[in-house]
This record gives sequence, structure tokens and C-alpha cells, in this order.
Amino acid sequence: MLLPTGYYIAGGAFAVAVSFLVLALLPPAALGSFWRRRLSLFTFGDGSRTIISLLSFAGFALLIAAGISGSRDPLSNPLPLAIWTLLWAGFTLLQGVFGDLWSWLNPWFGPWRIVSRLAGRRSDETQRSLLPKWFGFWPAFALFFAFAWFELIDPAPDDPSRLALAAGLYWLVSFVAMLAFGYEDWSRRGEFLGICFSMVARFAPFQRDEGRLSLCWPGARLLAAEPLPPSGTAFLLLALSSVSFDGLSKTFFWLGLFGVNPLEFPGRTALIGIGSFGLVLTFVLLAAVFALAVFLGQRLAGYEHSFGKAAGLLVWSIVPIALAYHIAHYLTVLLVDGQYALVAFSDPFGLGWNLFGTADRLVEVGVAAGAGSAWWLWNLQAGVIIGGHVLAVLVAHGLAARLHSQASRAALSQLPLTLLMIAYTIFGLWLLATPTAG
Repeated sequence: MLLPTGYYIAGGAFAVAVSFLVLALLPPAALGSFWRRRLSLFTFGDGSRTIISLLSFAGFALLIAAGISGSRDPLSNPLPLAIWTLLWAGFTLLQGVFGDLWSWLNPWFGPWRIVSRLAGRRSDETQRSLLPKWFGFWPAFALFFAFAWFELIDPAPDDPSRLALAAGLYWLVSFVAMLAFGYEDWSRRGEFLGICFSMVARFAPFQRDEGRLSLCWPGARLLAAEPLPPSGTAFLLLALSSVSFDGLSKTFFWLGLFGVNPLEFPGRTALIGIGSFGLVLTFVLLAAVFALAVFLGQRLAGYEHSFGKAAGLLVWSIVPIALAYHIAHYLTVLLVDGQYALVAFSDPFGLGWNLFGTADRLVEVGVAAGAGSAWWLWNLQAGVIIGGHVLAVLVAHGLAARLHSQASRAALSQLPLTLLMIAYTIFGLWLLATPTAG
């Protein structure tokens, strides 16, 4: 923290650039051998998946009830803390470390399986897809955008009753869609949380294949992914752009562009128009720059594949960056509001209960605000952002080898994308250091 911010930014950009140069000189066979290494752990089945999902649904129903009848304080009611802190901020991190836990813990699978059995349909039979193929991931994209707007732009996203209505309505809409189109089809193309979590889970060092759990290098499963259609590419880019805008929207720079005095923050209601414009603009700019980087890379190396296939494959290299931004951005929230969650869960309805013995726990805000805490926290955030971009370069290089038969062409095709990643590293480190309001 005593070094000028520019030193961190220059060092981060240099680390990403050197990573590209090292990879360009390494033989493809060595990289391929590196990515293919696996360590088999143990085997387990899906027998308890329905029970776990039903328990998750029961917990979700209790949280909705607490949101409606519990405390009006977002830091005392467990619903906002469970959704924004534990689920969105914390569970995304768990997916990136331990793999696809959401397929077991989501609150839809158990209820859907029971209703399917009662309706006389075998829940495990292969159903003809009723969701038109041309829909792609667009239903999930639209729902993810609505979620991002609600989180970042809505005047009161953490109001318990308002959040209970939104969360309950989303569960109901998704459940009806699963009954209408099939659980697997809607989960893969419509339910945005599951899709986002499954994409992040591909980065995890744990891989489950036909019931066997194996240990692999972080990001190895991204190299085996199939190219995404344009709608899937847009979905992944939205995941990154929305987190980036969340950080940008609070900076003095952004507020100053629209004549807003950051020292007299007017509140979210006064910034709905500006925020909506910024959310769309951030996505459009990122999509345009990413498309340009892929196009220029294909042109430099030669068009061995279509632009759509190249973009749909290389966009998987965005996952380490998106996960790194998510961790860096929400780390403080997770450390502080996670403590509030421990208190709220002991007394979910504000009736003076102490179910887990944590209702009287004192929240230590200094874990993220003290001088010593600020040092390790800021350096950890900076390291995560730089590490995420370095891993993204590594993954992009492996994906490029699938598109180009010659190693020299694969390296050449990555030059524009590497420049984009260097620029995004600078942007991310600047977001950490620049003053914010609100």
C-alpha cells in the first residue's frame, strides 16, 4: 500500500504480458500434457440429490417467510444476507473452487422430480426439447440482465419484502418453465443462476465424470468446453461487464461524468437513468472490444474457422477474469456481511431467538477497515485480479491451439486478446485504488 498505485498497475500489466510471451515460446505438447493431468479421488452417486434439493427448497421457503414477516433491516433479516452475501458473493466462489455444487443444492430439482412423478412422468426419461433451439441462451441472458439491474440499479434491492417478492416470483417462473420445457433444457438455457454457476464451475480443480471425482489443474475443464453460440458468448460477457460496472458506478470518475458530486451522493433513486445507461454501455463496449480482438486475431493468424466459432470458444477464457473480479469486488462484503448473516440466522423472524448461539455476536467491521487489514485485503484483491488475467491468458492459449493447427498461428491469434486482457488488468487495478462514493 505504500507503493504508488501506478507501480501495482504496471506490475500487473507486465505479469500478464510476460505470461503471453512465455506461453508463445513453450512447445504445445508440453502445455497439452500439463492440462491433461488428473488425480482420481473417489466415486459417489446421485442418490441423495433429491433430498438435498428438497432441504434447500425448504430453507428457501423459510427465507421468503422471513423476508415477508421478519425485520425490515437488511442487516438483521436473513433473506438479503442469504441472497446477496452467501449465495451471490460467497457461493460463486465455492463453485469456482469445488465445482458444480449448485446442481445438488438448487431448490428446483427436488420439487420438480416429485411433481413429475405425481403427474405420471418418469423424471429420468429423455424428453424431446420443447424450448426452440434458436432461443439459445437468450432467456437466461434476459433474466441475468434483469437480475443485474435489480442488484445494481433498483432503489432498494435489499429491502426484505421487495426481495422476497422478486426471489419468490423467479422461483415460480423457473419452476413452471421446468415443467413446461423439461428440467434439463431450462436449467441449461433459461435458469441464469445455474448457467452462471456451471460456467464458473468449469474453472474448479475438481472434476466429476460419471460419478468419479478427480483433481485437475484450475481451468483445465475450460479447454474441453464446446464453442458457445452468440447468446452464450453474450451471457458470459454480461457476467463480467455487470461486475465491472458495479465497481465503476461508484467511482468519482463515473459520477463526475454526469455532474454528480460524489461527496453529496444523491442516492440510488436519483441515478436510475444513469445506472441503466451505464449497465448497457459497459456490456456493449466489452462485447465490441472482445469481438474486435477475436476478429483481428483471426485475421492475423488466418481464418481456419468461422468468427462465430472462434468467439464462442475463446470466450471461455473470460471465466477466470470474471471469477477474479467477482472475488476482488465482493471480498469485503463477504467478510463483513457474512458476520451479520451469522447473527440474523439465529433470529430469522426478529422474535428474540438464539437458534445457533450467534444472535449476540458482535460484528467486527475492522476485519476489512483497519490499517493492517487494508494492507492484506488490497494486496489480495490485486493479486487475485492479476492471477485471474494470467490464468485467462493460459486458457486462451490452450483454446487457440484448438482453432489453429500451427503453434505460431495460435500464438499470433492471441496477440489482440492479450492486449485486451492487459488493458482490463489495468482497469481492474485502477478500480481497486480509485476513490468511490455511496
